Amino acid sequence: MIEVTDFQKVGVGLTGFGLFFIMFGVLLYFDSVLLAFGNVLFLSGLAVIIGLRRTFQFFFQRQKLRASTFFLGGVALVLLRWPIIGMAVEAYGFVLLFRSFFPVVFGFLGSFINIPFMNSLFTKLSGSSNTMV
Repeated sequence: MIEVTDFQKVGVGLTGFGLFFIMFGVLLYFDSVLLAFGNVLFLSGLAVIIGLRRTFQFFFQRQKLRASTFFLGGVALVLLRWPIIGMAVEAYGFVLLFRSFFPVVFGFLGSFINIPFMNSLFTKLSGSSNTMV
């Protein structure tokens, strides 16, 4: 089992609060201050969880450079108080950055959720040929 240090637990907390503030900022009609605060907390939490070097290597890989540009450009636009355009650019960059993780997440959700319709939907989204119900 992977051991989680106290420092990484703080990172998970920062990331969680960042996601909360981003969701709350979207619910309050794209409040730029909440979105900016959420983005800063999310990125700092990510850096605390996996480390500064690995965060830098993740965002600046050659094949992910365009996605990172969109994501970090969206964060910059939100910080410059253009929240709607910034969140749209950031969402596009997020999808490009993490598109390789989506089949894994959908596969996990399909095995975790035991609702027949949802299970078959997540199985199709994950690309799995497993037809167990």
